[in-house]
Amino acid sequence: MKMKKIYLYNLLLLLFFNACDSEPEKVEGVPNQDPEFEVFKDYFINELWKISPQQAVYAGYYDYAAELPAPSDSLREAQIAFANRMLDSLHQYDPASLSPDNSINYKMIENELESQRWYITTYQGWKWNPATYNVAGVFDRIIKSDFAPLAQKLEIVFEKMEHVPQYYAQARENIDRPSVPHTRLAIDQIRGGTYIFENVILDSLNAAGISGEQQKEMLATINETVESINAFANYLELEVLPELNGENSRNFRLGENLYEEKFKYDIVSTYTAKEIYEKARAHKDSLHREMTRISQRLWSKYFPGQAQPLGLQVVHHMLDTLSSQHSHRDSFMQDIEKQIPRLAEFVREKDLLYLDPSKPLTVRETPMYMRGIAGASISAPGPYDKDKETFYNVSPLNSPQYTTASAESFLREYNDYILQILNIHEAIPGHYAQLVYSNENPDMIRSILGNGATIEGWAVYGERMMLEAGYGKNAAEMWLMYYKWNLRTTCNTILDYSVHVLNMTEEQALNLLMNEAFQEEAEARGKWRRVQLSQVQLTSYFTGYMDIVKLRQDYQEKMGEEYSLKNFNETFLKYGSAPVKYIREAMLGERE
Repeated sequence: MKMKKIYLYNLLLLLFFNACDSEPEKVEGVPNQDPEFEVFKDYFINELWKISPQQAVYAGYYDYAAELPAPSDSLREAQIAFANRMLDSLHQYDPASLSPDNSINYKMIENELESQRWYITTYQGWKWNPATYNVAGVFDRIIKSDFAPLAQKLEIVFEKMEHVPQYYAQARENIDRPSVPHTRLAIDQIRGGTYIFENVILDSLNAAGISGEQQKEMLATINETVESINAFANYLELEVLPELNGENSRNFRLGENLYEEKFKYDIVSTYTAKEIYEKARAHKDSLHREMTRISQRLWSKYFPGQAQPLGLQVVHHMLDTLSSQHSHRDSFMQDIEKQIPRLAEFVREKDLLYLDPSKPLTVRETPMYMRGIAGASISAPGPYDKDKETFYNVSPLNSPQYTTASAESFLREYNDYILQILNIHEAIPGHYAQLVYSNENPDMIRSILGNGATIEGWAVYGERMMLEAGYGKNAAEMWLMYYKWNLRTTCNTILDYSVHVLNMTEEQALNLLMNEAFQEEAEARGKWRRVQLSQVQLTSYFTGYMDIVKLRQDYQEKMGEEYSLKNFNETFLKYGSAPVKYIREAMLGERE
C-alpha cells in the first residue's frame, strides 16, 4: 500500500512538471485545466510546508514540526526563490480555463506568493519587529495537539528545542532600529512564553514518566532553551530599548505607500485603503444620527422630567447609564461561558445557519504569550485538525495589569449588552462558526490562506444579522449598544488609516475613540496601543462587513423569490475563507 501511494504521488508530480513545461493546450470554447491545476495545488501546499514548517504546525500538519529554521538571510532567499518558482508555475494556467472554485484558488495562491515576497523585501518586519521572534506558541501547539502519543510529541519538541539557541542568535543579528512599541511588546510576550517550557512541557515530561539520565538531558535542554529566550528578552530590554530614540528607532507608523500596499495584499478588496477610509467616515456620521434618534426616544424612560442634552451629549448620557449594567470582574469569564449555548439556541430557533454540535468550543484564559493586543480572540484548529476544539481566549480581569479602576472601565465597555454582541462576534455565529465552515471546505487553499477581511467581516455581519432576526427582543437599548459596537468597527478603520497615514497623535486618537466612538478610557488606550502594534488589520472588520452586506443585497436581487437568509449564509460560508471579492464573483457569476 505504501509503495502504491508513492507511485501515485510521483505520477502526480510528473503530470505537474509536464504541465509547467509548456503552455496549456487551448481548445474550442472553454478549456479545462482543472485536472492539472489540482496536481499543482497539492504540490504547492507540500512545498509551502517545507519552507514554512511553523505555519504548517498551526495548520495542523506536523511532518516538519521538529524543524525550527534560523531566520537568516539564506532562509529569506530560499523563501523568495520558492515564491518566484511557484509563481512561474502558477502562471502556466489561465484562470479563465479553471472552474470558479479553482479560479478563486489561483488568485489566492498568487496573492499569497506576491505577498510573501513583499513582506520579505519591502515590509521587512524581520528587522524592526522583535515580537515576530516568539517561539512559545508553536511549542504549545505541538504539545497540546493529539496527532501523536505524548512520548512521540516530546521527542519532536526536544528536537525542536535544540534549534532555539541558534534561532535567537540569528534573531539578535536581524534586529536593526526596531520600533519602540514592538520592542516592548516583544519583551513582555517572549518572557511570558517561558511558561510553556517551564510549566507545560515540564508537566508533560513528568506525565510521560521519563526519568533517569534521559530526564536529566531533557531538563538540561529545557534550561538551555529558557536561558536563550530570556537572554534575547534581556538583550532587547537592556541593550536595544535604551538606545531607541530619534533616528535610532523605526517609526511605528507605516506611511501612505507601504500602507496601501499592505492593504492590497492583506485585505484583497475592490477598494483602496483611502477609499474605505472615506466610506468609514461617512458611515460614522450615519451611526451618530441613528444613535441620537434612539437616545432621544429613550430619554424620558431613564431621565423623566429632565431636559435632554444637545448633540451627541444625549448619546453619551444614555450609554453611560446603560453601561453601569455589567458583570463582576470575578465572574466575567463565567458569564461569557453561560451565553454561548444561548446564542446557539437562538441561531437554531431562527434557522439562520446550521451549527455542527460535534465541534467543541472552549472558553479559556488567554495564554500569557498571546496577551497584550486583544482582550478576546478565537484560536481555531487548522484544516488538518478540524475536529479539534476551538478556544475562545479571554484575558482575565484579576491579573495585575487591571487595577480596580481599569477593571471597572473595562467592564463598563463590555457591559451586559455589548458582552452579548462580543460573543456573537467571537463565537456564534461569528468567528467560531465561520472557521468551522472554512475547515469543512474540501479545498485546503481556503483554510491555509484564509483572508482576514472575510473572517472579521463575517463576524461583524453576524452581529447585524442576529439583531435583525430579533436577538435582544428588538429592545432600543440593545440596538443603541449595537450601534456603539458597530461604531467601534467603523472607527477602527478611521483610526488605523489616520494614525499610519495621516500621523494622528495619541491625543487625537483618544478624542476620536472616547468622544466620537463613546468608548471607555481603558478601551481607548488599549486601542491606541494596538494601533501602534499592527497596521491594516483594524480595517479588515469594516471592509469585510461592507463587502458582505453589499453581496447579500445583490444575491437577494439575483435569487428573487428563491432567496432565503439561511441559503445565503451557508452558501457564502461554504466558499471558506476566500476574499469576499472572489466569493462575490462566484456567487453572482461575475468572473473576470
